[in-house]
Amino acid sequence: MGGVPSIPTDSSRRLQVIGAGYSRTGTVTMQLALENLLNGPILHGGTQILTREDSYCKNWVLAYRAKHRGDTEELHRLLRVLTAGFVGVTDMPPLDFIPELMEIYPEAKVVLTTRDPERWLQSIKPVARNSSLPWLPYLMWPIPGWRWFPSLSLEFGRSTRNILADGTKEANPKPSTRLLLNWNRMVREMVPPEKLLVMDLTEGWEPLCKFLEVPVPNEPLPKANDSDAASKAAKDITRRIFQIWAMGLGTVLVVAVGILRPGK
Repeated sequence: MGGVPSIPTDSSRRLQVIGAGYSRTGTVTMQLALENLLNGPILHGGTQILTREDSYCKNWVLAYRAKHRGDTEELHRLLRVLTAGFVGVTDMPPLDFIPELMEIYPEAKVVLTTRDPERWLQSIKPVARNSSLPWLPYLMWPIPGWRWFPSLSLEFGRSTRNILADGTKEANPKPSTRLLLNWNRMVREMVPPEKLLVMDLTEGWEPLCKFLEVPVPNEPLPKANDSDAASKAAKDITRRIFQIWAMGLGTVLVVAVGILRPGK
């Protein structure tokens, strides 16, 4: 997940960069770097869907459904609402809408961050394990801001990111290096070469700044540990879930005792 969520203040600003790197390829670092270079808010999907209001997460679910039924007009409307005021996007859910975002924002450039596949696999396994807990959807449903997250997780599982090189599709596939390699191949195929930068974050500012035609900052590229951020997010979610349920059950218990307690 991301660090601090960016908040748009000027809805007239348009998307300039579409971050196409798969989750766990440095999407938090890319968020921070683009905020610096573009001087504007960057939509990091993992952060936004867990910190925004119910309607925001719901709109992503509706965007997926509009895409599934081929309703391009409604899909574009929803994507404009979801990205209004942002100058860049990274991570999921935006990853699943790259072609549509390129249609809405034809001037936007695409940056695909890559990573050693084996190191990526070790990084994403804990996230996949936490998000697949069977009891999680039931515990999140009553919580404002999160009740649409289980539905969104189902859409992640059947997204086009899971189409394999032979054209077959896996629903909720287990993490494997082929997922990352196949995703990178798909991005290269869907984005015109002149609009695409493929880079490893270990390369620093230079390739990104050259691609975006902006000066190189006089400071190191921001470093953000996606694993630490995701681990912290998972702990915060678990803590909040149990706090809310404990408060709710405690209230029910107090009421029940008041009702059942014999009158004096």
